[in-house]
Amino acid sequence: MENCLFCKIAEGQVPAKIIYQDEDVVAFEDINPQAPHHILLIPRRHIASMSDLTLEDGPMLALLFITADRLAKKLGLGERGYRFVTNVGPDAGQAVFHLHFHLLGGRKFSWPPG
Repeated sequence: MENCLFCKIAEGQVPAKIIYQDEDVVAFEDINPQAPHHILLIPRRHIASMSDLTLEDGPMLALLFITADRLAKKLGLGERGYRFVTNVGPDAGQAVFHLHFHLLGGRKFSWPPG
């Protein structure tokens, strides 16, 4: 996607504090953190939101979830817990229309969120 901020981050055209990347997944620190640890995980391939996923995206989603868990454990969040969430659409708070998940941890969260 030509004007997608997250595509540009994945391609190295826009700087970000990348903490993990492979051929399918990129993880980087959120520029407006909502917790002591706030990492965004994205697929390299542009998908606008969760609403655009297909069954063929299953392996990529598994990689995102496994990567998030590994990063959480590496950050010491495995025992106390963490939140892994995506927003779908503007009313839910999605501001960048490239599928992304927020890995949040390092503080106690309340329920319900927002």
